[in-house]
Amino acid sequence: MVRVKVCGISDPEAALAAAEAGADAIGLIFAPSRRRVTVERARQIVASLPPFVSKVGVFVDESGERIAETVEAVGLDTVQLHGSETPEFAGSCTLPVLKAIRVRDAGSLAGLAEYRVSAFLLDAYDPEVLGGTGRTFDWSLAVGAALDYRIILSGGLRADNILEALDRVRPYGVDVSGGVETAGSKDPEKIREFVRRVREWEYQ
Repeated sequence: MVRVKVCGISDPEAALAAAEAGADAIGLIFAPSRRRVTVERARQIVASLPPFVSKVGVFVDESGERIAETVEAVGLDTVQLHGSETPEFAGSCTLPVLKAIRVRDAGSLAGLAEYRVSAFLLDAYDPEVLGGTGRTFDWSLAVGAALDYRIILSGGLRADNILEALDRVRPYGVDVSGGVETAGSKDPEKIREFVRRVREWEYQ
């Protein structure tokens, strides 16, 4: 089963749309981003969710203390580290960790073996922003990694390219944000269509 995470959730309505569409997880961003949420807003979003939807907190080079405080206050299930966090820092987290890797070339994946994390999220590299670029990267770079690690494919995924991505990479999971938005807001219909295509691919 391919896990689906809808990231950049910023209101309860979008969280419910993701859950009702069959997404396995939502991502709440606690780092500089137009999709950033406060702790109080995140608590409201989490409170609106039905059972069995995983809550992932996205952090960028945040202190361990601040991450722990947010995990406790919000009720997060998983921590996503989307900055330059070291293997030692990732290993110090008490929750399961997704370590994001911004893929520029094959060298970007050279250090994966140093991390002891639950999965790696592979995103497109951009020198200006740390995530949410809306761009894909060379998926051939992810194919080998997916043979050795749990890989969550991210970056520029949409309903119209997700089948190709799944065919080529066969990842553990996929992560979508801008690809299910209209005018900067999560679009319930686009979320449903994205998840539907993933599920249909599974049963081919």
